[in-house]
Amino acid sequence: MTGSGKTAVIIGGGIIGCGIAFALLKAGYKTINIDKNAEVGYGSTVNSCAIVRFSYSTLDGVKLAVEGHHYWKNWSDLVGDADPSGLARYVKSGHLVLKTHADDRAEMLDLYREVGVDFDEWTAEELQARLPIYDMTSFAPPLPVDDPVFGEGNGQPIAGAVHCPEGGYVNDPQLATHNLRCAIEALGGVFKLKSEVVEILSENGHTSGVRLATGEVVSADVIVNAAGPHSSLINRMAGVEDEMTVKTRALRREVHHLPSPEGFDFSLSGIATSDPDTGVYWRPEVGNKISLGSSDPACDPKTWVENPDDFDRNISEFQWKTQTWRLGLRVPDLPIPNTAQGVVDLYDVSDDWIPIYDKTSLPGFYVAIGSSGHQFKNAGVAGTLMAELIEYQENGGDHDARPLQFTGQYSGLTIDTSAFSRLRKQNTKSSYSVRG
Repeated sequence: MTGSGKTAVIIGGGIIGCGIAFALLKAGYKTINIDKNAEVGYGSTVNSCAIVRFSYSTLDGVKLAVEGHHYWKNWSDLVGDADPSGLARYVKSGHLVLKTHADDRAEMLDLYREVGVDFDEWTAEELQARLPIYDMTSFAPPLPVDDPVFGEGNGQPIAGAVHCPEGGYVNDPQLATHNLRCAIEALGGVFKLKSEVVEILSENGHTSGVRLATGEVVSADVIVNAAGPHSSLINRMAGVEDEMTVKTRALRREVHHLPSPEGFDFSLSGIATSDPDTGVYWRPEVGNKISLGSSDPACDPKTWVENPDDFDRNISEFQWKTQTWRLGLRVPDLPIPNTAQGVVDLYDVSDDWIPIYDKTSLPGFYVAIGSSGHQFKNAGVAGTLMAELIEYQENGGDHDARPLQFTGQYSGLTIDTSAFSRLRKQNTKSSYSVRG
């Protein structure tokens, strides 16, 4: 345990920050998670859809997701039974990507074959037999709901779907984070909640700690920015943002909750579904409900937020109509309540929607950012990757010149971590959307 005796401060108590603390503790570090909220997982994590899927647009993104899903399959072995609230569950509902045309997602399927993802392709007939509530009309490209031809269809049926039987979702993202908190505390990790970092401290060119709003100084050998939507503010505080060729910013998002169509129990028989043909995605939710989000079609405006502590948390009538009506195209019998139901929160989004897991220009200061919307599923592996990266760099490695080659303990896949570098060129293969 080469980290023995060193202290790591992790700024953030969400699923990624807790995953990092857990891995660093096992590597021999002392850890302190600092978060402004009253409990872990109460930031953007609590409102995550927590879908587990492999449908990324880059090779290393797919590899990371494959390795990451094993952590959920082995969750009880990983975190133990220290949490009196019980354990979050990985629900293996399967995952679908609907196809407008027969050759859709050809590049994604090439990545699946290269990595070894288990998948099968369903025809439209097979899809409808499995999910009779789905309409097979193609509506592509997605349109705004106030477009005069919204909902008319393009005269063709969809071609079918790509089905991954290993996909699914984590039933309670906040509980999963609390599971990690209990496991961390059982190993001696510390949490400072309701605490705000206002200054990054350094000494002799290396991080030395942080100052809190109360004036308290928390000493640290290593600092990790896992602050979610606040990540860009923390990077500016540390003076490391200017050198980054890929940066992050906060994006306002809505997730809506709807009942399942009458006579169909989506919580039992539904499949997590991405539907680029209509521009939304959804998954089963507890109580025979559906959780619904946007897949960021090109026609939709984005609401970027400068101050992550000051944004509109009310569901907007237009966004509610946009997402629910789009789902209603695919599920014609969908009951849409008159009163909007759901949550509003922020994503921490990088310029190319691929996360940044990296060192920075300030020795001892690391980042695990740009992860919102598509990295909850990778919390376990992201923690392990960051712990190895920190160990490598702090013990004389040069991650910029010779990037860490990370090998997954479950899958055996080797991931080139330069794919997640702060200094990368924007990845043109990215979907530039929540798909990642």
